[in-house]
Amino acid sequence: QVQLVESGGGSVQAWGSLMLSCAASGRAFSSSVMGWLRRGPGKEREFVAAIRWSGGNTYYADSVKGRFTISRDNAKNTVYLQMNSLKPEDTAVYYCAAVLTIGPSSAYYHRESFYDYWGQGTQVIVSS
Repeated sequence: QVQLVESGGGSVQAWGSLMLSCAASGRAFSSSVMGWLRRGPGKEREFVAAIRWSGGNTYYADSVKGRFTISRDNAKNTVYLQMNSLKPEDTAVYYCAAVLTIGPSSAYYHRESFYDYWGQGTQVIVSS
């Protein structure tokens, strides 16, 4: 069974930086898509970023483009989300998610329903 364990959340002031990590285990991830999604206070869960494990193609929500960077370390089976220039509206619980297929199109990567496996979430609080 796939396990995803997030770490790296915390509290930071606006314009600060945090890096989230997601350690994956249990299956081969060579054909997978790994994503980060978040749920802010009183909001629906929303897409943040995704990466194809093979090839490293990356995808971002418009709200984080230019500020966040998703990457992966094949040797460590770990996906990262580097978050810079954080804003109070980035406050949320951040979830790592995975699906063991690249799917029919990257157009699906923003959908919560596309992912089969989820981590427990890590809290990020950005104060103004």
